[in-house]
Amino acid sequence: MISDPTAFILANTRLQPVPHAPEISLWLADEVTPIWRLTEDELGEMGLPPPFWAFAWAGGQGLARWLLDNPADVAGRRVLDLAAGSGLVGVAAMRAGAASALCADIDPFCEAAVALNARANGVALDFTGADLLDGPPPEVEVICAGDVFYEQPMSGRMLEWLRLAADGGTRVLVGDPLRTYFPRTGFDLLAEYAVPTTRELEDSAVKRTRVWTLAGAP
Repeated sequence: MISDPTAFILANTRLQPVPHAPEISLWLADEVTPIWRLTEDELGEMGLPPPFWAFAWAGGQGLARWLLDNPADVAGRRVLDLAAGSGLVGVAAMRAGAASALCADIDPFCEAAVALNARANGVALDFTGADLLDGPPPEVEVICAGDVFYEQPMSGRMLEWLRLAADGGTRVLVGDPLRTYFPRTGFDLLAEYAVPTTRELEDSAVKRTRVWTLAGAP
């Protein structure tokens, strides 16, 4: 049971600029292992996945950079930041002029993390803790998904859902450093970045990260 997720985040992270999008600052952890263990203690459960909300992952940083540099992609549009984690991409979308940004994540800490990061950057973000993959894609103009192809079977489920959205006319943007389960077909490359990261999270200190768009049905 989480007693106070906001207090937990404030006590175990610090507000710092995002390496590849320094216009944005987030409440982030400096080290992986300590906050991972603290998260397991707070939730009373061992073997949990890492606290994705506490780090600026390479795919999310790439997407944020793309939106900040290409605001026309989201300006005046409703945006979904899927598997939002910290809400980095949602913040970037609002900074780029989006009409609204909905951050979706099932992690129990994410609502508090997204609220704190929205406040720190002077933007308004909506949040849902529902698993949106259980239903049809919402009525938004743009869906952004960073670092979502890191394990099976979630990757297959994610790809099917994103293709359904693209076939319905939604613009789908994906940030991914070619993780193990990233699909090799159906995506058009928009940009490639050298994103600073950490060897605690990745296999190198700088991760080559791509931003892609998913083509819908003709």
